[in-house]
Amino acid sequence: MRNQSAADDVFDALGDPTRRRILECLRDGELPVGELAGRLPVGRPAVSKHLRVLQGAGLVEHRSRGTRNLYALAPGGLAEVQRWLTGVWDTALQSFAQFVEEEHRP
Repeated sequence: MRNQSAADDVFDALGDPTRRRILECLRDGELPVGELAGRLPVGRPAVSKHLRVLQGAGLVEHRSRGTRNLYALAPGGLAEVQRWLTGVWDTALQSFAQFVEEEHRP
């Protein structure tokens, strides 16, 4: 794993169900805080706090358009986690293949 800290930050951010729901809401495109809050069971201040955590973990990006702050999924935000999962999965598959091979040896 290249950057364990980055993966840890992402996993920590994703540990909260509200943050996972925010990411789900952003799948279809960027949204302002008010619209996100309207889709969630928490108010704007809480959504803003969750967005700061997600932005700190590299999962969302923010840009201003006029007086509105828009949030969107960050390209590559899950890259470190994907690398981590691939490494874990590859190790598990290698262990399974070794087990099967040992079981079928005469």
